[in-house]
Amino acid sequence: MTTTHALSGARTSPPQDGDTVIDVRDLRMRYRSQDVLKGVGFTARRGEVLVLLGPNGAGKTTTIEVLEGFRMRSDGDVTVLGTDPARGDEHWRARLGIVLQSWRDHGKWRVRELLAHLGSYYVPYSTAHMPRPWDVGELLAAVGLTEQADKRVATLSGGQRRRLDVAIGIVGRPELLFLDEPTAGLDPEARNEFHGLVRGLADENTTVLMTTHDLAEAEKLADRILILAGGRIVADGSADELSRQASAEATVRWTLDGRPFEEATAEPTAFVRRLFEEHGDAVGGLEVRRASLEDTYLTMVRELEAAR
Repeated sequence: MTTTHALSGARTSPPQDGDTVIDVRDLRMRYRSQDVLKGVGFTARRGEVLVLLGPNGAGKTTTIEVLEGFRMRSDGDVTVLGTDPARGDEHWRARLGIVLQSWRDHGKWRVRELLAHLGSYYVPYSTAHMPRPWDVGELLAAVGLTEQADKRVATLSGGQRRRLDVAIGIVGRPELLFLDEPTAGLDPEARNEFHGLVRGLADENTTVLMTTHDLAEAEKLADRILILAGGRIVADGSADELSRQASAEATVRWTLDGRPFEEATAEPTAFVRRLFEEHGDAVGGLEVRRASLEDTYLTMVRELEAAR
């Protein structure tokens, strides 16, 4: 999988604050007598990558299905691309891309033919501002399936099939892309290349909202991370911001004469400066570490569970 054919270049500026793609306020969902969502609220801007984290049963899938217009909410205000998803029409849906955890239909189709067929549905929604769909050759190159273009879908490997899932999700050049566990089943190389594809889409001003259980992936990809637990968003920010919320202290590790030392401090820069003033070049193996996203996530979820 490579993204250099059609999606390249580093992000030059953050999305504008006023360019809101998703606006969720006090979203609530009740199943019979159980409240699954208890007042979820967040926004997403154009070109932003948001990762939604949460334990199983937290309501991540329910939240996304409401945003996609596949599930009616119990209460709250939701706007996606300027429209209430409950009233979205075909023109609105053509602006969305959805990649599910798995999709196994159309095994007899050849890859190129399937993408061309699905892309044809987007032609009526093309405008001068947003040409649709992708050129099939460019899309195949973008997701790394050029060599498999004439193979039947049923013959693809698991990783190749996942790339095709992504291609199907973006064939209409979506302004907003939903990704549900998108790298499940991908090997490390394919996963890394997929990350490049996601960042490339964001550079082209596509907003991406994804779920994952891979916290390292979330930390690598997300502009912002949302943690959903107990029916509410309990944290919203970059991985670094969430780390600082969970722990004001950093851990400093070093060696002196081959002996390891460790110190927790709220002022790591000042501590390291004093360390070198006292010991100079004798300091070795210096490492300054703040809480990882995994540490932060587990801390926040455990604290919430303990408070319930």
